[in-house]
Amino acid sequence: MLRLTLAQMRRSLGRLTAAAIAIAIGTAFVAATLLTGGVIKRASYDSVTASFAQADLVVDGDVIGLLDEIADVPGVQAVDPVLVGGTEIRKGASRSWQIMLPVASEPALSSLTVVEGREPQEDDEIALPRSVAKRLDVQVGGTVEVSWTTWPENADPEYHTTDATVSGFTTDPGGAWTGFGGATLATRDSMLTWTNLDPEAAGADGALISAPKNTPAVHEAVRTMLGAATADREDAEPVEVLTRDQAAEAQIEETGDGNNFVVAAILGFAAVALIVAALVISNTFQVLVAQRARTLALLRCVGAVRGQLRRSVLLEAAILGVGASVLGVLLGTGVAQGALSVLGRMQDDMPLPAFVQLTPSVVLVPVLVGVVVTVLAALVPARAATQVSPIAALRPIDAPDVASRAGKLRLGFSLLLFVGGTAVLAMALVGAHARPSEALTWLGLGILGGSVSFVGVLVGAVFWVPLMVALVGRLLGKAGPAARLASANTVRNPRRTAATSTALLIGVTLVALMSTGAASARESLAAELDAHYHVDIEIRSASEGVEPLSADVARTVAGVNGIESAVDVPSAEVSLGDQWYTARALTPEVEAVLRDGRIAAAAGDDRIVVAADVWDASQPVTRIDPFTGQPMDVGEPRVLDPVVVDSGRESTAYLTPATFDAIVGDDTPTTTVWARIASDADAVAVVEAVRNELADESVAIESPISLRTQYEQLIDTLLAIVVGLLAVAVVIALVGVANTLSLSVIERRRESATLRAIGLTKRRLRLSLAAEGMLISGVGGVLGVVLGVLYGWAGSAIAFGAMGEPRLAVDWADVAVIVAVALGAGLLASVLPARSAVRTSPVAALAVD
Repeated sequence: MLRLTLAQMRRSLGRLTAAAIAIAIGTAFVAATLLTGGVIKRASYDSVTASFAQADLVVDGDVIGLLDEIADVPGVQAVDPVLVGGTEIRKGASRSWQIMLPVASEPALSSLTVVEGREPQEDDEIALPRSVAKRLDVQVGGTVEVSWTTWPENADPEYHTTDATVSGFTTDPGGAWTGFGGATLATRDSMLTWTNLDPEAAGADGALISAPKNTPAVHEAVRTMLGAATADREDAEPVEVLTRDQAAEAQIEETGDGNNFVVAAILGFAAVALIVAALVISNTFQVLVAQRARTLALLRCVGAVRGQLRRSVLLEAAILGVGASVLGVLLGTGVAQGALSVLGRMQDDMPLPAFVQLTPSVVLVPVLVGVVVTVLAALVPARAATQVSPIAALRPIDAPDVASRAGKLRLGFSLLLFVGGTAVLAMALVGAHARPSEALTWLGLGILGGSVSFVGVLVGAVFWVPLMVALVGRLLGKAGPAARLASANTVRNPRRTAATSTALLIGVTLVALMSTGAASARESLAAELDAHYHVDIEIRSASEGVEPLSADVARTVAGVNGIESAVDVPSAEVSLGDQWYTARALTPEVEAVLRDGRIAAAAGDDRIVVAADVWDASQPVTRIDPFTGQPMDVGEPRVLDPVVVDSGRESTAYLTPATFDAIVGDDTPTTTVWARIASDADAVAVVEAVRNELADESVAIESPISLRTQYEQLIDTLLAIVVGLLAVAVVIALVGVANTLSLSVIERRRESATLRAIGLTKRRLRLSLAAEGMLISGVGGVLGVVLGVLYGWAGSAIAFGAMGEPRLAVDWADVAVIVAVALGAGLLASVLPARSAVRTSPVAALAVD
């Protein structure tokens, strides 16, 4: 049978090539999705953990006094406490409030890189970001003035200054401190002094560990040691030892309200790729095997038994599947690497790996999908061909009749799959909103339900596709005899019409699904980013409220090109029981600057809007002195109803102007300015322009827009890759429709010849075939768009529903392109067969077997 199988494959190279192309493209789609998903995950994890540098382990929790013990654990090469402070740098009239970090004990634990000069080695040295040095007009070797403030107990604040030599310029390759305009470096002793941090509190915010050799064993050893060392602590948060990837997952889940939206999106796209590749391969190979039903029947007539034929078909499918799948993996790897190279040049602010990472799963999963699906696709028609008698098999296979027993079974099976899958999909939608903490579980259930329901649509396509084509055909029949002939031909063979339309339906549904999912992802994640980074630029007094901001700050910021609005934010420190908040008054101007509309919507004169639950809401809200923490004899304390809106810092609260004035009184110096950047402006350039304009002001400038931009770049990167995958999906659709429609037209050459013999012109024959192709593909395209949009919305609602209210969107430009491509595919698929039909004389064509 091997020789027979190879001989049949040689004789059917044309048809096998079409099937191999579909298999290769399907597996390439899977491989490219898995590879780019890995790139997205790596880039997003590196972005959110940029402040951890290249640390092998991250200790999250209070490890004061335990740093030496951590360093003594075998395998630990270095350990540094997490220390971050801030101070003001001056040069003449120019000032810049800067985040300051200590020089790391080894380069792997430093999030900054010195690109000119060297790291500070003496206590009177400092390394500045290049942009800050430019703003202060200082070079390496120059001198700046460091200014800081201390607050002795029960005494007035004390101001200190000292000169420091600029030893070098720093860069922030991972973007860890872009929100603060970069960060400076100093020796640890100087950093602790200049930022007024307590040296004995080093380790309160965790530590970074370098353990490049045998990291898993070191991880477990450090975890065990810290567990024993902190077991006796009372009322203390547990100390966790995490890898960088675990730390990244925790931060992304915090942004996504407990759900890793990056992983959810990648898994969703990968699952869709697997399912669609399976459907495309199955549909294409079923057409191929069905076309050879007579050959299989003839072999039975000359003595081949059913088992031999079945093994022959499955062996052929396996050989074809392996070869085409390996080719597909190579093609998918090339596409992913090409996309990564292009994105690497386009995304300067988003560090991306230079090469895609090949893993066993990336290679094996697409090959297994290609082989298994191809074999399964060949099994069904092969079984059908071998279950009937040889003489009956030599006759054409008619379309299933709904009235027949087989037709009723097929219809019932398709309805069962569609209704059951839709019910499971609806269950996943409800579950994702009722129990958002299990988002990945609901996503998997939703993908399963959607896949089952779509298979039901495809199984029943032989019944409903011809009806839809006939309905549209009747409407188009008034256009002329060619259109009427095309309409009549489409319903003469429902099986062929369904196969042709379904080939395009699969690809178009994929394209529409991913386009809709990508558009909804952008809208949903943009809303989530608005909630977490709801102010573009925050300017506050560098002396932390000791000195108010100049009255010109808001006016100066508002005049910067690219700033939409800037406003003074009435602020005061208040207490609610044992909790302290910085209260903001929601004036109309402040509301206009906020990106998160939920805050203003939740506000009321009897409410206080906070970002986390209040411990004791029965206590009145009271204004306090920010330095002593004691109540101030101003205003009128009030008991307010706390409303939780998960937005911004947990230490910030929002009040209506009337309630704010009543509680804090009239004496509220301006210490904060908020600004909003215009949507069409370059956010990074605008923030730098604001820093330059305020160079002579004693202010701290924080720009969450930079952090927001990093997340948006991740989304843009994901969408750019999706665009590449959509191009692959369009090719899949074109191959599928061209294959099935070409076979359909070739099968009807005798019919075409008969029409020409009775007077049909070549031009009208071409028009008839073109109209038929466009009619079938157009119906498949429109139905695919409808299904794709519905499935895309459902998937987005499940994937992003746990993060809040999902924003469902449709990219109508993509929809228009999809429909146009569908019509073009039908037209293109009919060109070559039509050309062959009109070139062949009627007599010769009638002689074709």
